Amino acid sequence: MNILLIVFTLFLIFLINKIINLKKNKNKNLLKFKKKLLSKESNIEKIFSRDDEKKSSDPNININIGLYDNEETINRKSNIHRARLAKFKKSKLNGEIIFVDKDQKIFKYINGKKKYI
Repeated sequence: MNILLIVFTLFLIFLINKIINLKKNKNKNLLKFKKKLLSKESNIEKIFSRDDEKKSSDPNININIGLYDNEETINRKSNIHRARLAKFKKSKLNGEIIFVDKDQKIFKYINGKKKYI
């Protein structure tokens, strides 16, 4: 009878310990989520993604690729430019509107004449 009581007590302690650890893990995950949600890096990332969405939805917004942009920024901007060319058949890059004709050739207008690039 004593052994049965000891086993039952150990089982009860084990079960309570598991429940407490489960709650701690949930709190850790919640805190990690809150920390990421409220961090400055996360907010900056959201701003860039909104800006990229806006640029990719309107081909008349200028995409400016500068000399001092890093490789990641240049890749992101050129991907947006290519996506706009594919979707709208035109895109404004560094102040010039670039078009795509039905044969998938890229051109721009200079003094009213088509100049293929």
